[in-house]
Amino acid sequence: MFKASLVLAAALMGGNAMAAEVWKCQVGDQIKYSDRPCQAAGEALPARSLQGNVVDAAVKPPPAQAASGAAAGPLVDARPPANVCPGELEISAMETRASSISLSPEAKAFMQDEVRRARQCRKGQGRYIAADWDISRQAQAAQSSSSGAQDARRRAEDMHSAADPGEGDRISSMREQERAQREAQRRQDQRLQNQAPRPPASIPGR
Repeated sequence: MFKASLVLAAALMGGNAMAAEVWKCQVGDQIKYSDRPCQAAGEALPARSLQGNVVDAAVKPPPAQAASGAAAGPLVDARPPANVCPGELEISAMETRASSISLSPEAKAFMQDEVRRARQCRKGQGRYIAADWDISRQAQAAQSSSSGAQDARRRAEDMHSAADPGEGDRISSMREQERAQREAQRRQDQRLQNQAPRPPASIPGR
């Protein structure tokens, strides 16, 4: 039947048969030509549209589109940017400042943490940008001051928490321990104050 359709289409496209009516019929996912009306979807072809060497071809579906139905746009690199970290010379200078005997215990611990965080950064941990380490440098410089050191440390720790979730968990745990220690110290001071001997009450007239 299929070969017969091709022969018929070719014959009808000959010089004396151009006026004959040819039907273009869709059967499943294929196109067939016939001299009879289509049983399903189809249409009659005008003689001038017929061409030689006509063959059956599978109807290919259009290329798959995006889920939204729109054509795919330009590719966007969704990978996070590479880390921006202090260099080895800067880290060595940080280590020197961290060993200074002029720093308070809190400032010394912070400086040592900054050295560790800088080395973690160079190993690929976290996602830092240049502005992050500017905050760290400001905090490091503030540790030799008698005022503003604690606030500067907290700003730097907030920056590290945002850039490195793992370090953020550590900072959160450290702050919770410090809070618990302060609360324990407050309670101990309160107990000592309550236990302190009170001066004897004075007797009127003496």
